[in-house]
Amino acid sequence: MGDWSYLSALLDKVQSHSTVVGKIWMSVLFLFRIFVLGAAVDNVWGDEVSEFYCDTQEPGCVHACYNWMFPISYIHYWVLQITFVSTPTLVYLGHAVHIIHKEKKMMERLRDSPDGSALKKPKYTDDRGKVKIKGILFCTYMTQLIFKILLEVAFSVGQFYIFGSVFMVSYFHCTMSPPCAVFTGAQCYISRPTEKTIFIIFMLVVSGISVLLNIIEIIYLLCNRRKHNRKQLLAPQQSLSSPPYPSNPAWGDTSTHYRGFPLSPLPAQGLTDLCNDEKHFDSISKEKDT
Repeated sequence: MGDWSYLSALLDKVQSHSTVVGKIWMSVLFLFRIFVLGAAVDNVWGDEVSEFYCDTQEPGCVHACYNWMFPISYIHYWVLQITFVSTPTLVYLGHAVHIIHKEKKMMERLRDSPDGSALKKPKYTDDRGKVKIKGILFCTYMTQLIFKILLEVAFSVGQFYIFGSVFMVSYFHCTMSPPCAVFTGAQCYISRPTEKTIFIIFMLVVSGISVLLNIIEIIYLLCNRRKHNRKQLLAPQQSLSSPPYPSNPAWGDTSTHYRGFPLSPLPAQGLTDLCNDEKHFDSISKEKDT
């Protein structure tokens, strides 16, 4: 197996430019695909050619039967799958780095300008430097998710088309002629078929989990975008419906205006006291008149 450190270093940078579900997908890719492929699967398939045996002495028959059973090595096929599935994510990473670099340059020019434009906030990054998936980045992120789903499904279907059943047989009858015998063929035997079957099923299950995580991430992004748009629509309505100054329930109607100016009515208790004082004053005036 080759060295995955360079690809792992690139994919590790995507962690700061993806969602929570994207980080989970990255963990699945590292732990259950790259790590397992490099640590265990390579040892299982490492001797597939040397331990492939056919009961024939005809020159070239063993290699012809092996190529007939395995048109491409499972390991090489899975390496191609991981590489192709990771490519859309790397394309998004390059686009995100390019957008952030352009925005930093623009903010530096605005900061140096004397017209006070430095107060403008960056569009694609927050105060902590975390990328906000919006605008053109949202379109790029959604596109790479769709491409990853299509590639995962295409490689899974291609595996069935190239290799056939997921269950590895322990032996099979090879009828390649020539170079094998025209009428009898050859009986060939595969080493460790049970282990190979387990890893084939495991890699297919991990591929299905990857597709499921990508679908969940698409739904997650669409829900967040819908929630953000709803907040933006409700914000102007709330600002228009709110009163120009805070109302106090102890006071009267605050919606009374005089010539465009709001009136400040007296509290309810103050109105009652004022009425009582007026009645008391009227009674005293009547007593003096009598």
